[in-house]
Formats: sequence, C-alpha cells, structure tokens
Amino acid sequence: MITPQTLTGMILAGGEGRRMGGRDKGLEPFAGLPLVAHVAQRFDSYVSELLINANRNTDAYALFASRVIEDVEGGFKGPLMGIYSGLRAAKTPWLLVAPCDSPALPNDLVARMVAGITSESGEHDIAVAFDGERLHPVVALLRTSLADDLANALAEGERKIDRWYARHSWCKVDMSDCPETFANLNTEEEKARLEIALGSVANNADSRETP
Repeated sequence: MITPQTLTGMILAGGEGRRMGGRDKGLEPFAGLPLVAHVAQRFDSYVSELLINANRNTDAYALFASRVIEDVEGGFKGPLMGIYSGLRAAKTPWLLVAPCDSPALPNDLVARMVAGITSESGEHDIAVAFDGERLHPVVALLRTSLADDLANALAEGERKIDRWYARHSWCKVDMSDCPETFANLNTEEEKARLEIALGSVANNADSRETP
C-alpha cells in the first residue's frame, strides 16, 4: 500500500527555459505566485518529503521544498536525468514527479495517481497520467528501485522517457475528466491565456456560491 510515509514528491524544474528566453520557468510569476508554488500545493501533506529538481537558483527554490537537488550529471540533459536524480535522492519506495510549469494540476493529483497504480490488475512499476488523448510522461509515479536500471539506460544514451518506461511494467492513470489541468506553459502567451481562463473559472464559482 502506498501511503504518504512511503511516497516522495518531486517537481521537475531543471530545464533551461529556452522557449521563455532562458528564464527559470518555475520561478515565473503566475496568479500572484511563482509557478513552482502552485505545483507544490498539490503535494502538501500527501508526501513524506517534497524535492525540487533544479540546476540554478537553488536558494529560491528551497522556499518551496524539503530539499532541492541538482541533476546527478550537469549539462541540462533533460527530464529523464531529473527523474533519475530524484530516484536516487528519494528515501521512500515511491516517487511521484510533476513539472514546474503545470500550475493547474488536479488538487487530488497524488490520490488519483496512487489509486490508479493500485487499482490496475497486477503490479506495476510506473503509472503515467493520461488526459484521454495523450500521456503526460512527466506526471508519473515510479518505484525508486528503478534507479539502477535508469542509470544503465542513461549510460547507453537513452533520453526518451517513453522508451525507458516501455522497458518496465507500467499503466496509465485516466484523468480524461480534467484534460485542461495538464496545460504546461512554455511562452508568455500561454501563461497569460491560462491565467485568464483560471480567473474566469474562479469568478464563475464565486458567483454560484453568492446567494
């Protein structure tokens, strides 16, 4: 059984942010908070420890996590390296990862990922979020015992997350009821559109609650 005591959370914030002009995406403001703060809220009280994988501005990220970890190997080698670094750093049997640029992830993300991997027939090593149309490989629940296998894959030059997942028993977690929550923000325009959309949703909810 997966419980908060057996689960570590990790936010991937180790990229170069090239499509945002090289800015550190996780620290970009969104609806009054850095993007990473919105994602951190999804893990609050659901995990034994929250890690942030970041390769710069580590002091700033330390405000939002139990620990900040850098990639085991430098050079911005992609999210698979970030996942490997988290598998190595976690002190629990399970690691749940999410990207820093998806501020609208479901509030019950952790519960849904855990339920998804435990409700499938048989035992799986990896669960991946599925929005009804496509997989989101950087929203995933993984056994930390996979670290050595991933080390070998990286040494062989593997950089594709889905190809490495395919080497193991994995399942998809159906979240087709909320596909819009997986929007990730790569440009200022995308960020502005999502802020407006979420603001409209909040305003509509407030109006329904007002007598």
